[in-house]
Amino acid sequence: MEKKSNLWEMTLSQLDEVAEEINLDENIHQILRHPKRCLTVSIPVQMDSEKIEVFTGFRVQHNVTRGPAKGGIRYHPDVTLEKIKALAMLMTWKCAVVGIPYGGAKGGIICDPKKLSLKEIEKLTRRYVSEIISFIGPEKDIPAPDVNTNPQVMAWIMDTYSMDVGYSVSGVVTGKPISIGGSLGRDAAAARGVMFTLMNTAKKFKFDPFEKTIAIQGYGNVGENLAHLLSRQGYKIIAISDVAGGIYNPKGLNPVQVSLALKDSGSVIGYKDGQRITNQELLTMDCDILIPAAVENQITEKNAGEIKTKLIVEAANGPTTPKADQIIKERGISIIPDILANAGGVTVSYFEWVQGLQASFWTEREVNLKPRDIMQKAFDNVYRVSEKRKVTMRKAVYILAIERVAEATRIRGLYP
Repeated sequence: MEKKSNLWEMTLSQLDEVAEEINLDENIHQILRHPKRCLTVSIPVQMDSEKIEVFTGFRVQHNVTRGPAKGGIRYHPDVTLEKIKALAMLMTWKCAVVGIPYGGAKGGIICDPKKLSLKEIEKLTRRYVSEIISFIGPEKDIPAPDVNTNPQVMAWIMDTYSMDVGYSVSGVVTGKPISIGGSLGRDAAAARGVMFTLMNTAKKFKFDPFEKTIAIQGYGNVGENLAHLLSRQGYKIIAISDVAGGIYNPKGLNPVQVSLALKDSGSVIGYKDGQRITNQELLTMDCDILIPAAVENQITEKNAGEIKTKLIVEAANGPTTPKADQIIKERGISIIPDILANAGGVTVSYFEWVQGLQASFWTEREVNLKPRDIMQKAFDNVYRVSEKRKVTMRKAVYILAIERVAEATRIRGLYP
């Protein structure tokens, strides 16, 4: 039976498998297996009760060979150093596959933000930044929002960093509010990238996506924005879920009404025009396209044999475990991997960083359209590798990304 917390092992095994496939130089292989820097910090915070509680935070920079590190910060009880290391490595590959001049990083704090007041979250954020401040910066490492963090948290990070250096530094984070240098179009960027990937998949696999039924697991930033974008384009979404459960209607769901129900009741299950289902029922329902957009390890050895979809588009990071991946491959189900499918977010984060450095900001139309060409080029490159080597899209995306990082490592050499 697969362990639930094996994301780091999974990322290492994927790297090792591809290294063997492409005959990667063993010295470079060893460099890529080890994160450049893993920082663990204690974060003492005076709570509203005046009691001091000490939290633990992490920041991992996996690789900076192709540019400064880039990656989100999450606040969650399940944060671990190994999970953060894995997500940092995945960010390295994601940036490489879409050709963005970044390396991979990730950060997190072990906490339950639902149990903290807004003031406590602000204190937690500012103290965390003060502990990692010498390791981040627009030329070093640029954080972004992730699970349970948002533009307000990014604003506190920017302000804390700026106060330390003595002037405003817009480029220290991305995903900021528009009023302090954020980018138009950033909020829905990851979802828009998934939509572009689905469109590219339909073109290459030669099917009409408008005739297909779609199920979306997860209704956070990516899942909710994706449901709205796809619905406006005319796609038929028959199932949606969040952490409390899901809803199903074979005639189609109205994401606008689903979002209103979420706002009113705290969950999508408050939507009345649909049948209640569990998350597992959504994952194994009969649909044409399944989009896991929640968290990692959702499609496992336990449920992979029951999945009935024809295509999985991974909007979440690491939603499919290695053993499940093999089962799905044997069953002839296609997977468009996370590193490719959800790269729209980091692409527009890159745009925000560039706009901040130049102090010149783009229109929302420019920001929304620019990723389309980048995502299409990345998809075409991955598809070409897949066809040439006769491998799955997942293996192809890793081959392309790892070859690019390995080449940069070889060209730069080893110092000293």
